[in-house]
Amino acid sequence: MVNLNSKKRILKTRRQKRVRAKITGSESKPRLSVFRSNSHIYAQLIDDETGKILVSASDLEIKTKAKKVGLALEVGKLLSEKAKKIKIDTAVFDRSGYKYHGRVKNIAEGFRVAGKI
Repeated sequence: MVNLNSKKRILKTRRQKRVRAKITGSESKPRLSVFRSNSHIYAQLIDDETGKILVSASDLEIKTKAKKVGLALEVGKLLSEKAKKIKIDTAVFDRSGYKYHGRVKNIAEGFRVAGKI
């Protein structure tokens, strides 16, 4: 059982608040938010002004067999393609308190292939 009041959880929440205090997403330049679990990775573009999710993508949508880091790159590319369909090419990156390396970094790089962060 996970103790939600653990030191790690408190520190992660502080990092999330610190990052989100500095960035906001709009309809023309939404916030690219990342969630990373042990087995999957999810990304979504959020308009903070209206509180709506514009586009989302996850590694569950990708059928190729690859390692987690490779799947994260594909998720970023998939999200970028979906964003182009609704005419969004830039976003503000929200790492959600995670360190900017590995899977989180690959989502950003995958999105940059077609858009701009």
